[in-house]
Amino acid sequence: MATPAKITDQNLPTIALVGRVNVGKSTLFNKILEQNKAIVSTIAGTTRTRNIGIASWRGKEFTLVDTGGITFSEEVILEKEIVEQTEAAIKESDLIIFVVDVQAGLLPQERELAKKLIKDKSKIIFVANKADNERLRLDTHEGEWRKLGLGVPFPISAANGSNVGNLLDEIFKRLGKTSKRPKTTKEKKVIKVALIGKPNVGKSSLFNTLIGKDQVIVSDMPHTTREPHDTLVEVDGKSLIFIDTAGIRRKSKVSGELERAGIGKSIDMIKKADVVLFVLDAHETITTQDQQLAGFLRENTKSTIFVINKWDLAEENTEEFKNETKAKIYADFPHLDFAPIVFVSSKTQYKVHQIFPLIFRAWEERHTIVPEDELKEFFKKVTKDHRPSRGKGTRHPQVFAFHQIHNNPPMFEMMIKFQTSIHFSYVRYIENKLRERFGFFASPIVIKLTKLRRKINL
Repeated sequence: MATPAKITDQNLPTIALVGRVNVGKSTLFNKILEQNKAIVSTIAGTTRTRNIGIASWRGKEFTLVDTGGITFSEEVILEKEIVEQTEAAIKESDLIIFVVDVQAGLLPQERELAKKLIKDKSKIIFVANKADNERLRLDTHEGEWRKLGLGVPFPISAANGSNVGNLLDEIFKRLGKTSKRPKTTKEKKVIKVALIGKPNVGKSSLFNTLIGKDQVIVSDMPHTTREPHDTLVEVDGKSLIFIDTAGIRRKSKVSGELERAGIGKSIDMIKKADVVLFVLDAHETITTQDQQLAGFLRENTKSTIFVINKWDLAEENTEEFKNETKAKIYADFPHLDFAPIVFVSSKTQYKVHQIFPLIFRAWEERHTIVPEDELKEFFKKVTKDHRPSRGKGTRHPQVFAFHQIHNNPPMFEMMIKFQTSIHFSYVRYIENKLRERFGFFASPIVIKLTKLRRKINL
């Protein structure tokens, strides 16, 4: 049994970006990270769950946290959860960047937030964003900003990068007086694991259970998770990054720019993942959207594990019923018949611990390289047991060679005689025999067909 996951503390200082909605925290977050990680929009409440990234400045690294904009209004959806996320970020941070919008002027929310922050005044760097020109930079000296008791705000423009370098120098100067200092971390071999599925199948709840912390907001409201969130953990001495993604649904049902942007980022993260946990709700029927997601995984050659969530609510939990459910899933997802199936409940933590050894095995066997002599012997035997069958055309196919050309994912090349073809069922036969002999657990196998005019010596 795998030991519980432990969030990896890289012993880096943590800087939290806080402020009301629409002051440009996410723009500043992206600018400092030098990547388009957070969704940026003018829609209030775009950021809900804390977004965490590792930033680097002058060769040294620190942790940067983007928090949701605070409104102090109960009418705002998930405001209570957003405030809780922000308070957690403030508590865990070594420095707090309090961001205001110099163009909008001082608003009541800033006064309210300043009252909370002034208790830790030594941890605060007061920043006035959107100071895009000299006149706006001078506006930071207006008396209204001084009334907050945090001094004159540091003027920057996250959008064009103006003065952001100087802000980073100030951050490093302040961090020099704290117990944690920016440093260079060692590169680690990390397994990237993405959780995907339709909205409301329990991805965020499962994510929190896997990492052992309530890191992301969980709600019954569809599309609560707007953008991918990742956390580095360690299990049995191995490092994993778990990535919670936005629920992906049909294009015709996608509403608004935020959902489109979130789905786009989720798809990018899936493409970068090594292993995908395809989360399904035990009580929902398989839909066309689920099958399209499966096709996307097969097309992008992702090692896949089916996670059937909410199994605690199943009518029965017998092996017979599980096997019936497995048969239905493989019938609905024939292209993912290599994917193992695990039944869990993120709510009760039922069988969640079984996911970790499956991930480790999927990762290891995805990287399998078959020795050339062993592969040659294998192919000689399987073709003797079952001769290649032809596809379209009248000529019987002649196979010249079969070898492995890649791993991660495993990829093979079958060289056949020009103007002949192999029937797809025979390619499938070879794939199945490869699995029987060499494993490739949870991983797709790619067999590339190459036609040659004459046999070559390899």
